[in-house]
Amino acid sequence: METVKNPGRAVSPWKALAADLPASLVVFLVALPLCMGIALASGAPIISGLIAGVVGGLVVGVFGGAPLQVSGPAAGLAVMVFGFIQQLGLATTFAIVAAAGLVQMLLGGLKVARAALAISPAVIHGMLAGIGILIVLGQVHIVLGGAPQSSAWQNVRALPGQLADLHGPAAVLGVLTIGLLVLWQVLPAGRLKALPGPLVAVVGATAAAALWGAEVARVQLPENLLGSFQMPKLPEGNWGTFLAAVLSLALVASAESLLCAVATDKMHTGPRANLDRELFAQGLANTVSGLAGGLPISGVIVRSAANVGAGAKTRASGILHGVWLLLFVTMLGAVAGLVPLAVLAGLLVVVGVKLVNVDHIRELHHRGELPVYLVTVAGVVGINLLAGIGLGLLVAMLRLLWHLGSVRVDVRQKGEAYQVSVSGALTFVGVPKLSTALAQVPAGARVELDLALETLDHSGHEALENWCDTHRKTGGTVRVESLEDIWTHKGTRKASASGLGPRVSSDNLVSGGAQ
Repeated sequence: METVKNPGRAVSPWKALAADLPASLVVFLVALPLCMGIALASGAPIISGLIAGVVGGLVVGVFGGAPLQVSGPAAGLAVMVFGFIQQLGLATTFAIVAAAGLVQMLLGGLKVARAALAISPAVIHGMLAGIGILIVLGQVHIVLGGAPQSSAWQNVRALPGQLADLHGPAAVLGVLTIGLLVLWQVLPAGRLKALPGPLVAVVGATAAAALWGAEVARVQLPENLLGSFQMPKLPEGNWGTFLAAVLSLALVASAESLLCAVATDKMHTGPRANLDRELFAQGLANTVSGLAGGLPISGVIVRSAANVGAGAKTRASGILHGVWLLLFVTMLGAVAGLVPLAVLAGLLVVVGVKLVNVDHIRELHHRGELPVYLVTVAGVVGINLLAGIGLGLLVAMLRLLWHLGSVRVDVRQKGEAYQVSVSGALTFVGVPKLSTALAQVPAGARVELDLALETLDHSGHEALENWCDTHRKTGGTVRVESLEDIWTHKGTRKASASGLGPRVSSDNLVSGGAQ
């Protein structure tokens, strides 16, 4: 049992366990309905979601590098898994999960986890929002008593017919679940609010279905758990699609887990996450889950936030939540058979809506990154997940190039002298604009050069240096702080003889265009 180190004091193992035990029960109650619901959204057997929950709790809990992060099946991966199952079949999807885990372990071993944090947050938020929209469009059909279609457009087209042909009991139970979840969010804080909303909604709607005697489709778990495992199967052909699925799942699951680990770190003051170790553990868990017939695993912010909020101190909380899931599956699996599928679908509709985070949209709009977000959402919903991520990254790169080329050059004549002000980002992209502006200065003129740069790369430095040298050789004069001082950024800058002091940001100088 590990001793918890907090700033200024250490928490004894027994005090930590006293906090971790109740926290693990809270996380278990949050995770249980979500594991089943995400399996439903993935088009996989319900038991596959529960297996992933158990493996995520036990394997990542023991070996992970983010002690308070909780892992399991994630809504953000449900759309990918649904597509894999439709295209390649369930058994091959399990092989994809296991192989993606091997890729993750390799990446963790190579210690490249930090590289995943370089992905634009606008792309990540856009991906999750697109997935949320797809989940809502699919699961609303189950809420209404029907079945989801194979694409967003087909789900939208089929919705009027679904509304005209409602399955009364299923629709009532699905809407009741959504209503309970919404009600729980607006309740004032108190002892009642301490109960997890997803659990209250699922238990409440399931009890209503039992009292009503509603004839609706319900969760089906195998009677013989050990005999129900479906072994993964490699594809007999179509290897290109298989390998693409493995790599895409590995990258998306890794990015989601690592970003979740960073977000979880911000919620507590305990030990910081070791991202490479966490990535390796996520890969190990995915390999075990795939081999056991489970869904893919990643860090999940909803469960992690519940874990921290419930007062967890060590990794024991996440491990114990996996133990409680295992005990439920092996000893109380029949209880899950009481839950109507429409109830789980109602839970997923709310989960999907929450993935479209309005606060994130406002922040991205404020930062000028909303186009990246919108393109990613449109690509995920209109084409597929990988296309959406690719388009989002492309727009993010184009935006970066535009920003790097946003140098501003102002040339003014003041008497016999010319005042040249260069501001913004002077990189290789902006060198042509700089050269065009400096060409306005006649040979032999006296120039006062004022630099107020946010970013300067090697190309920009050379362009300035070459122009200054050339202008002096043709009989002109240039007053400016030493370009070498600006480039190396050493010591305290001194004003030039003319009193002009270049204002170069100390936080944003880059060398050779790399940062």
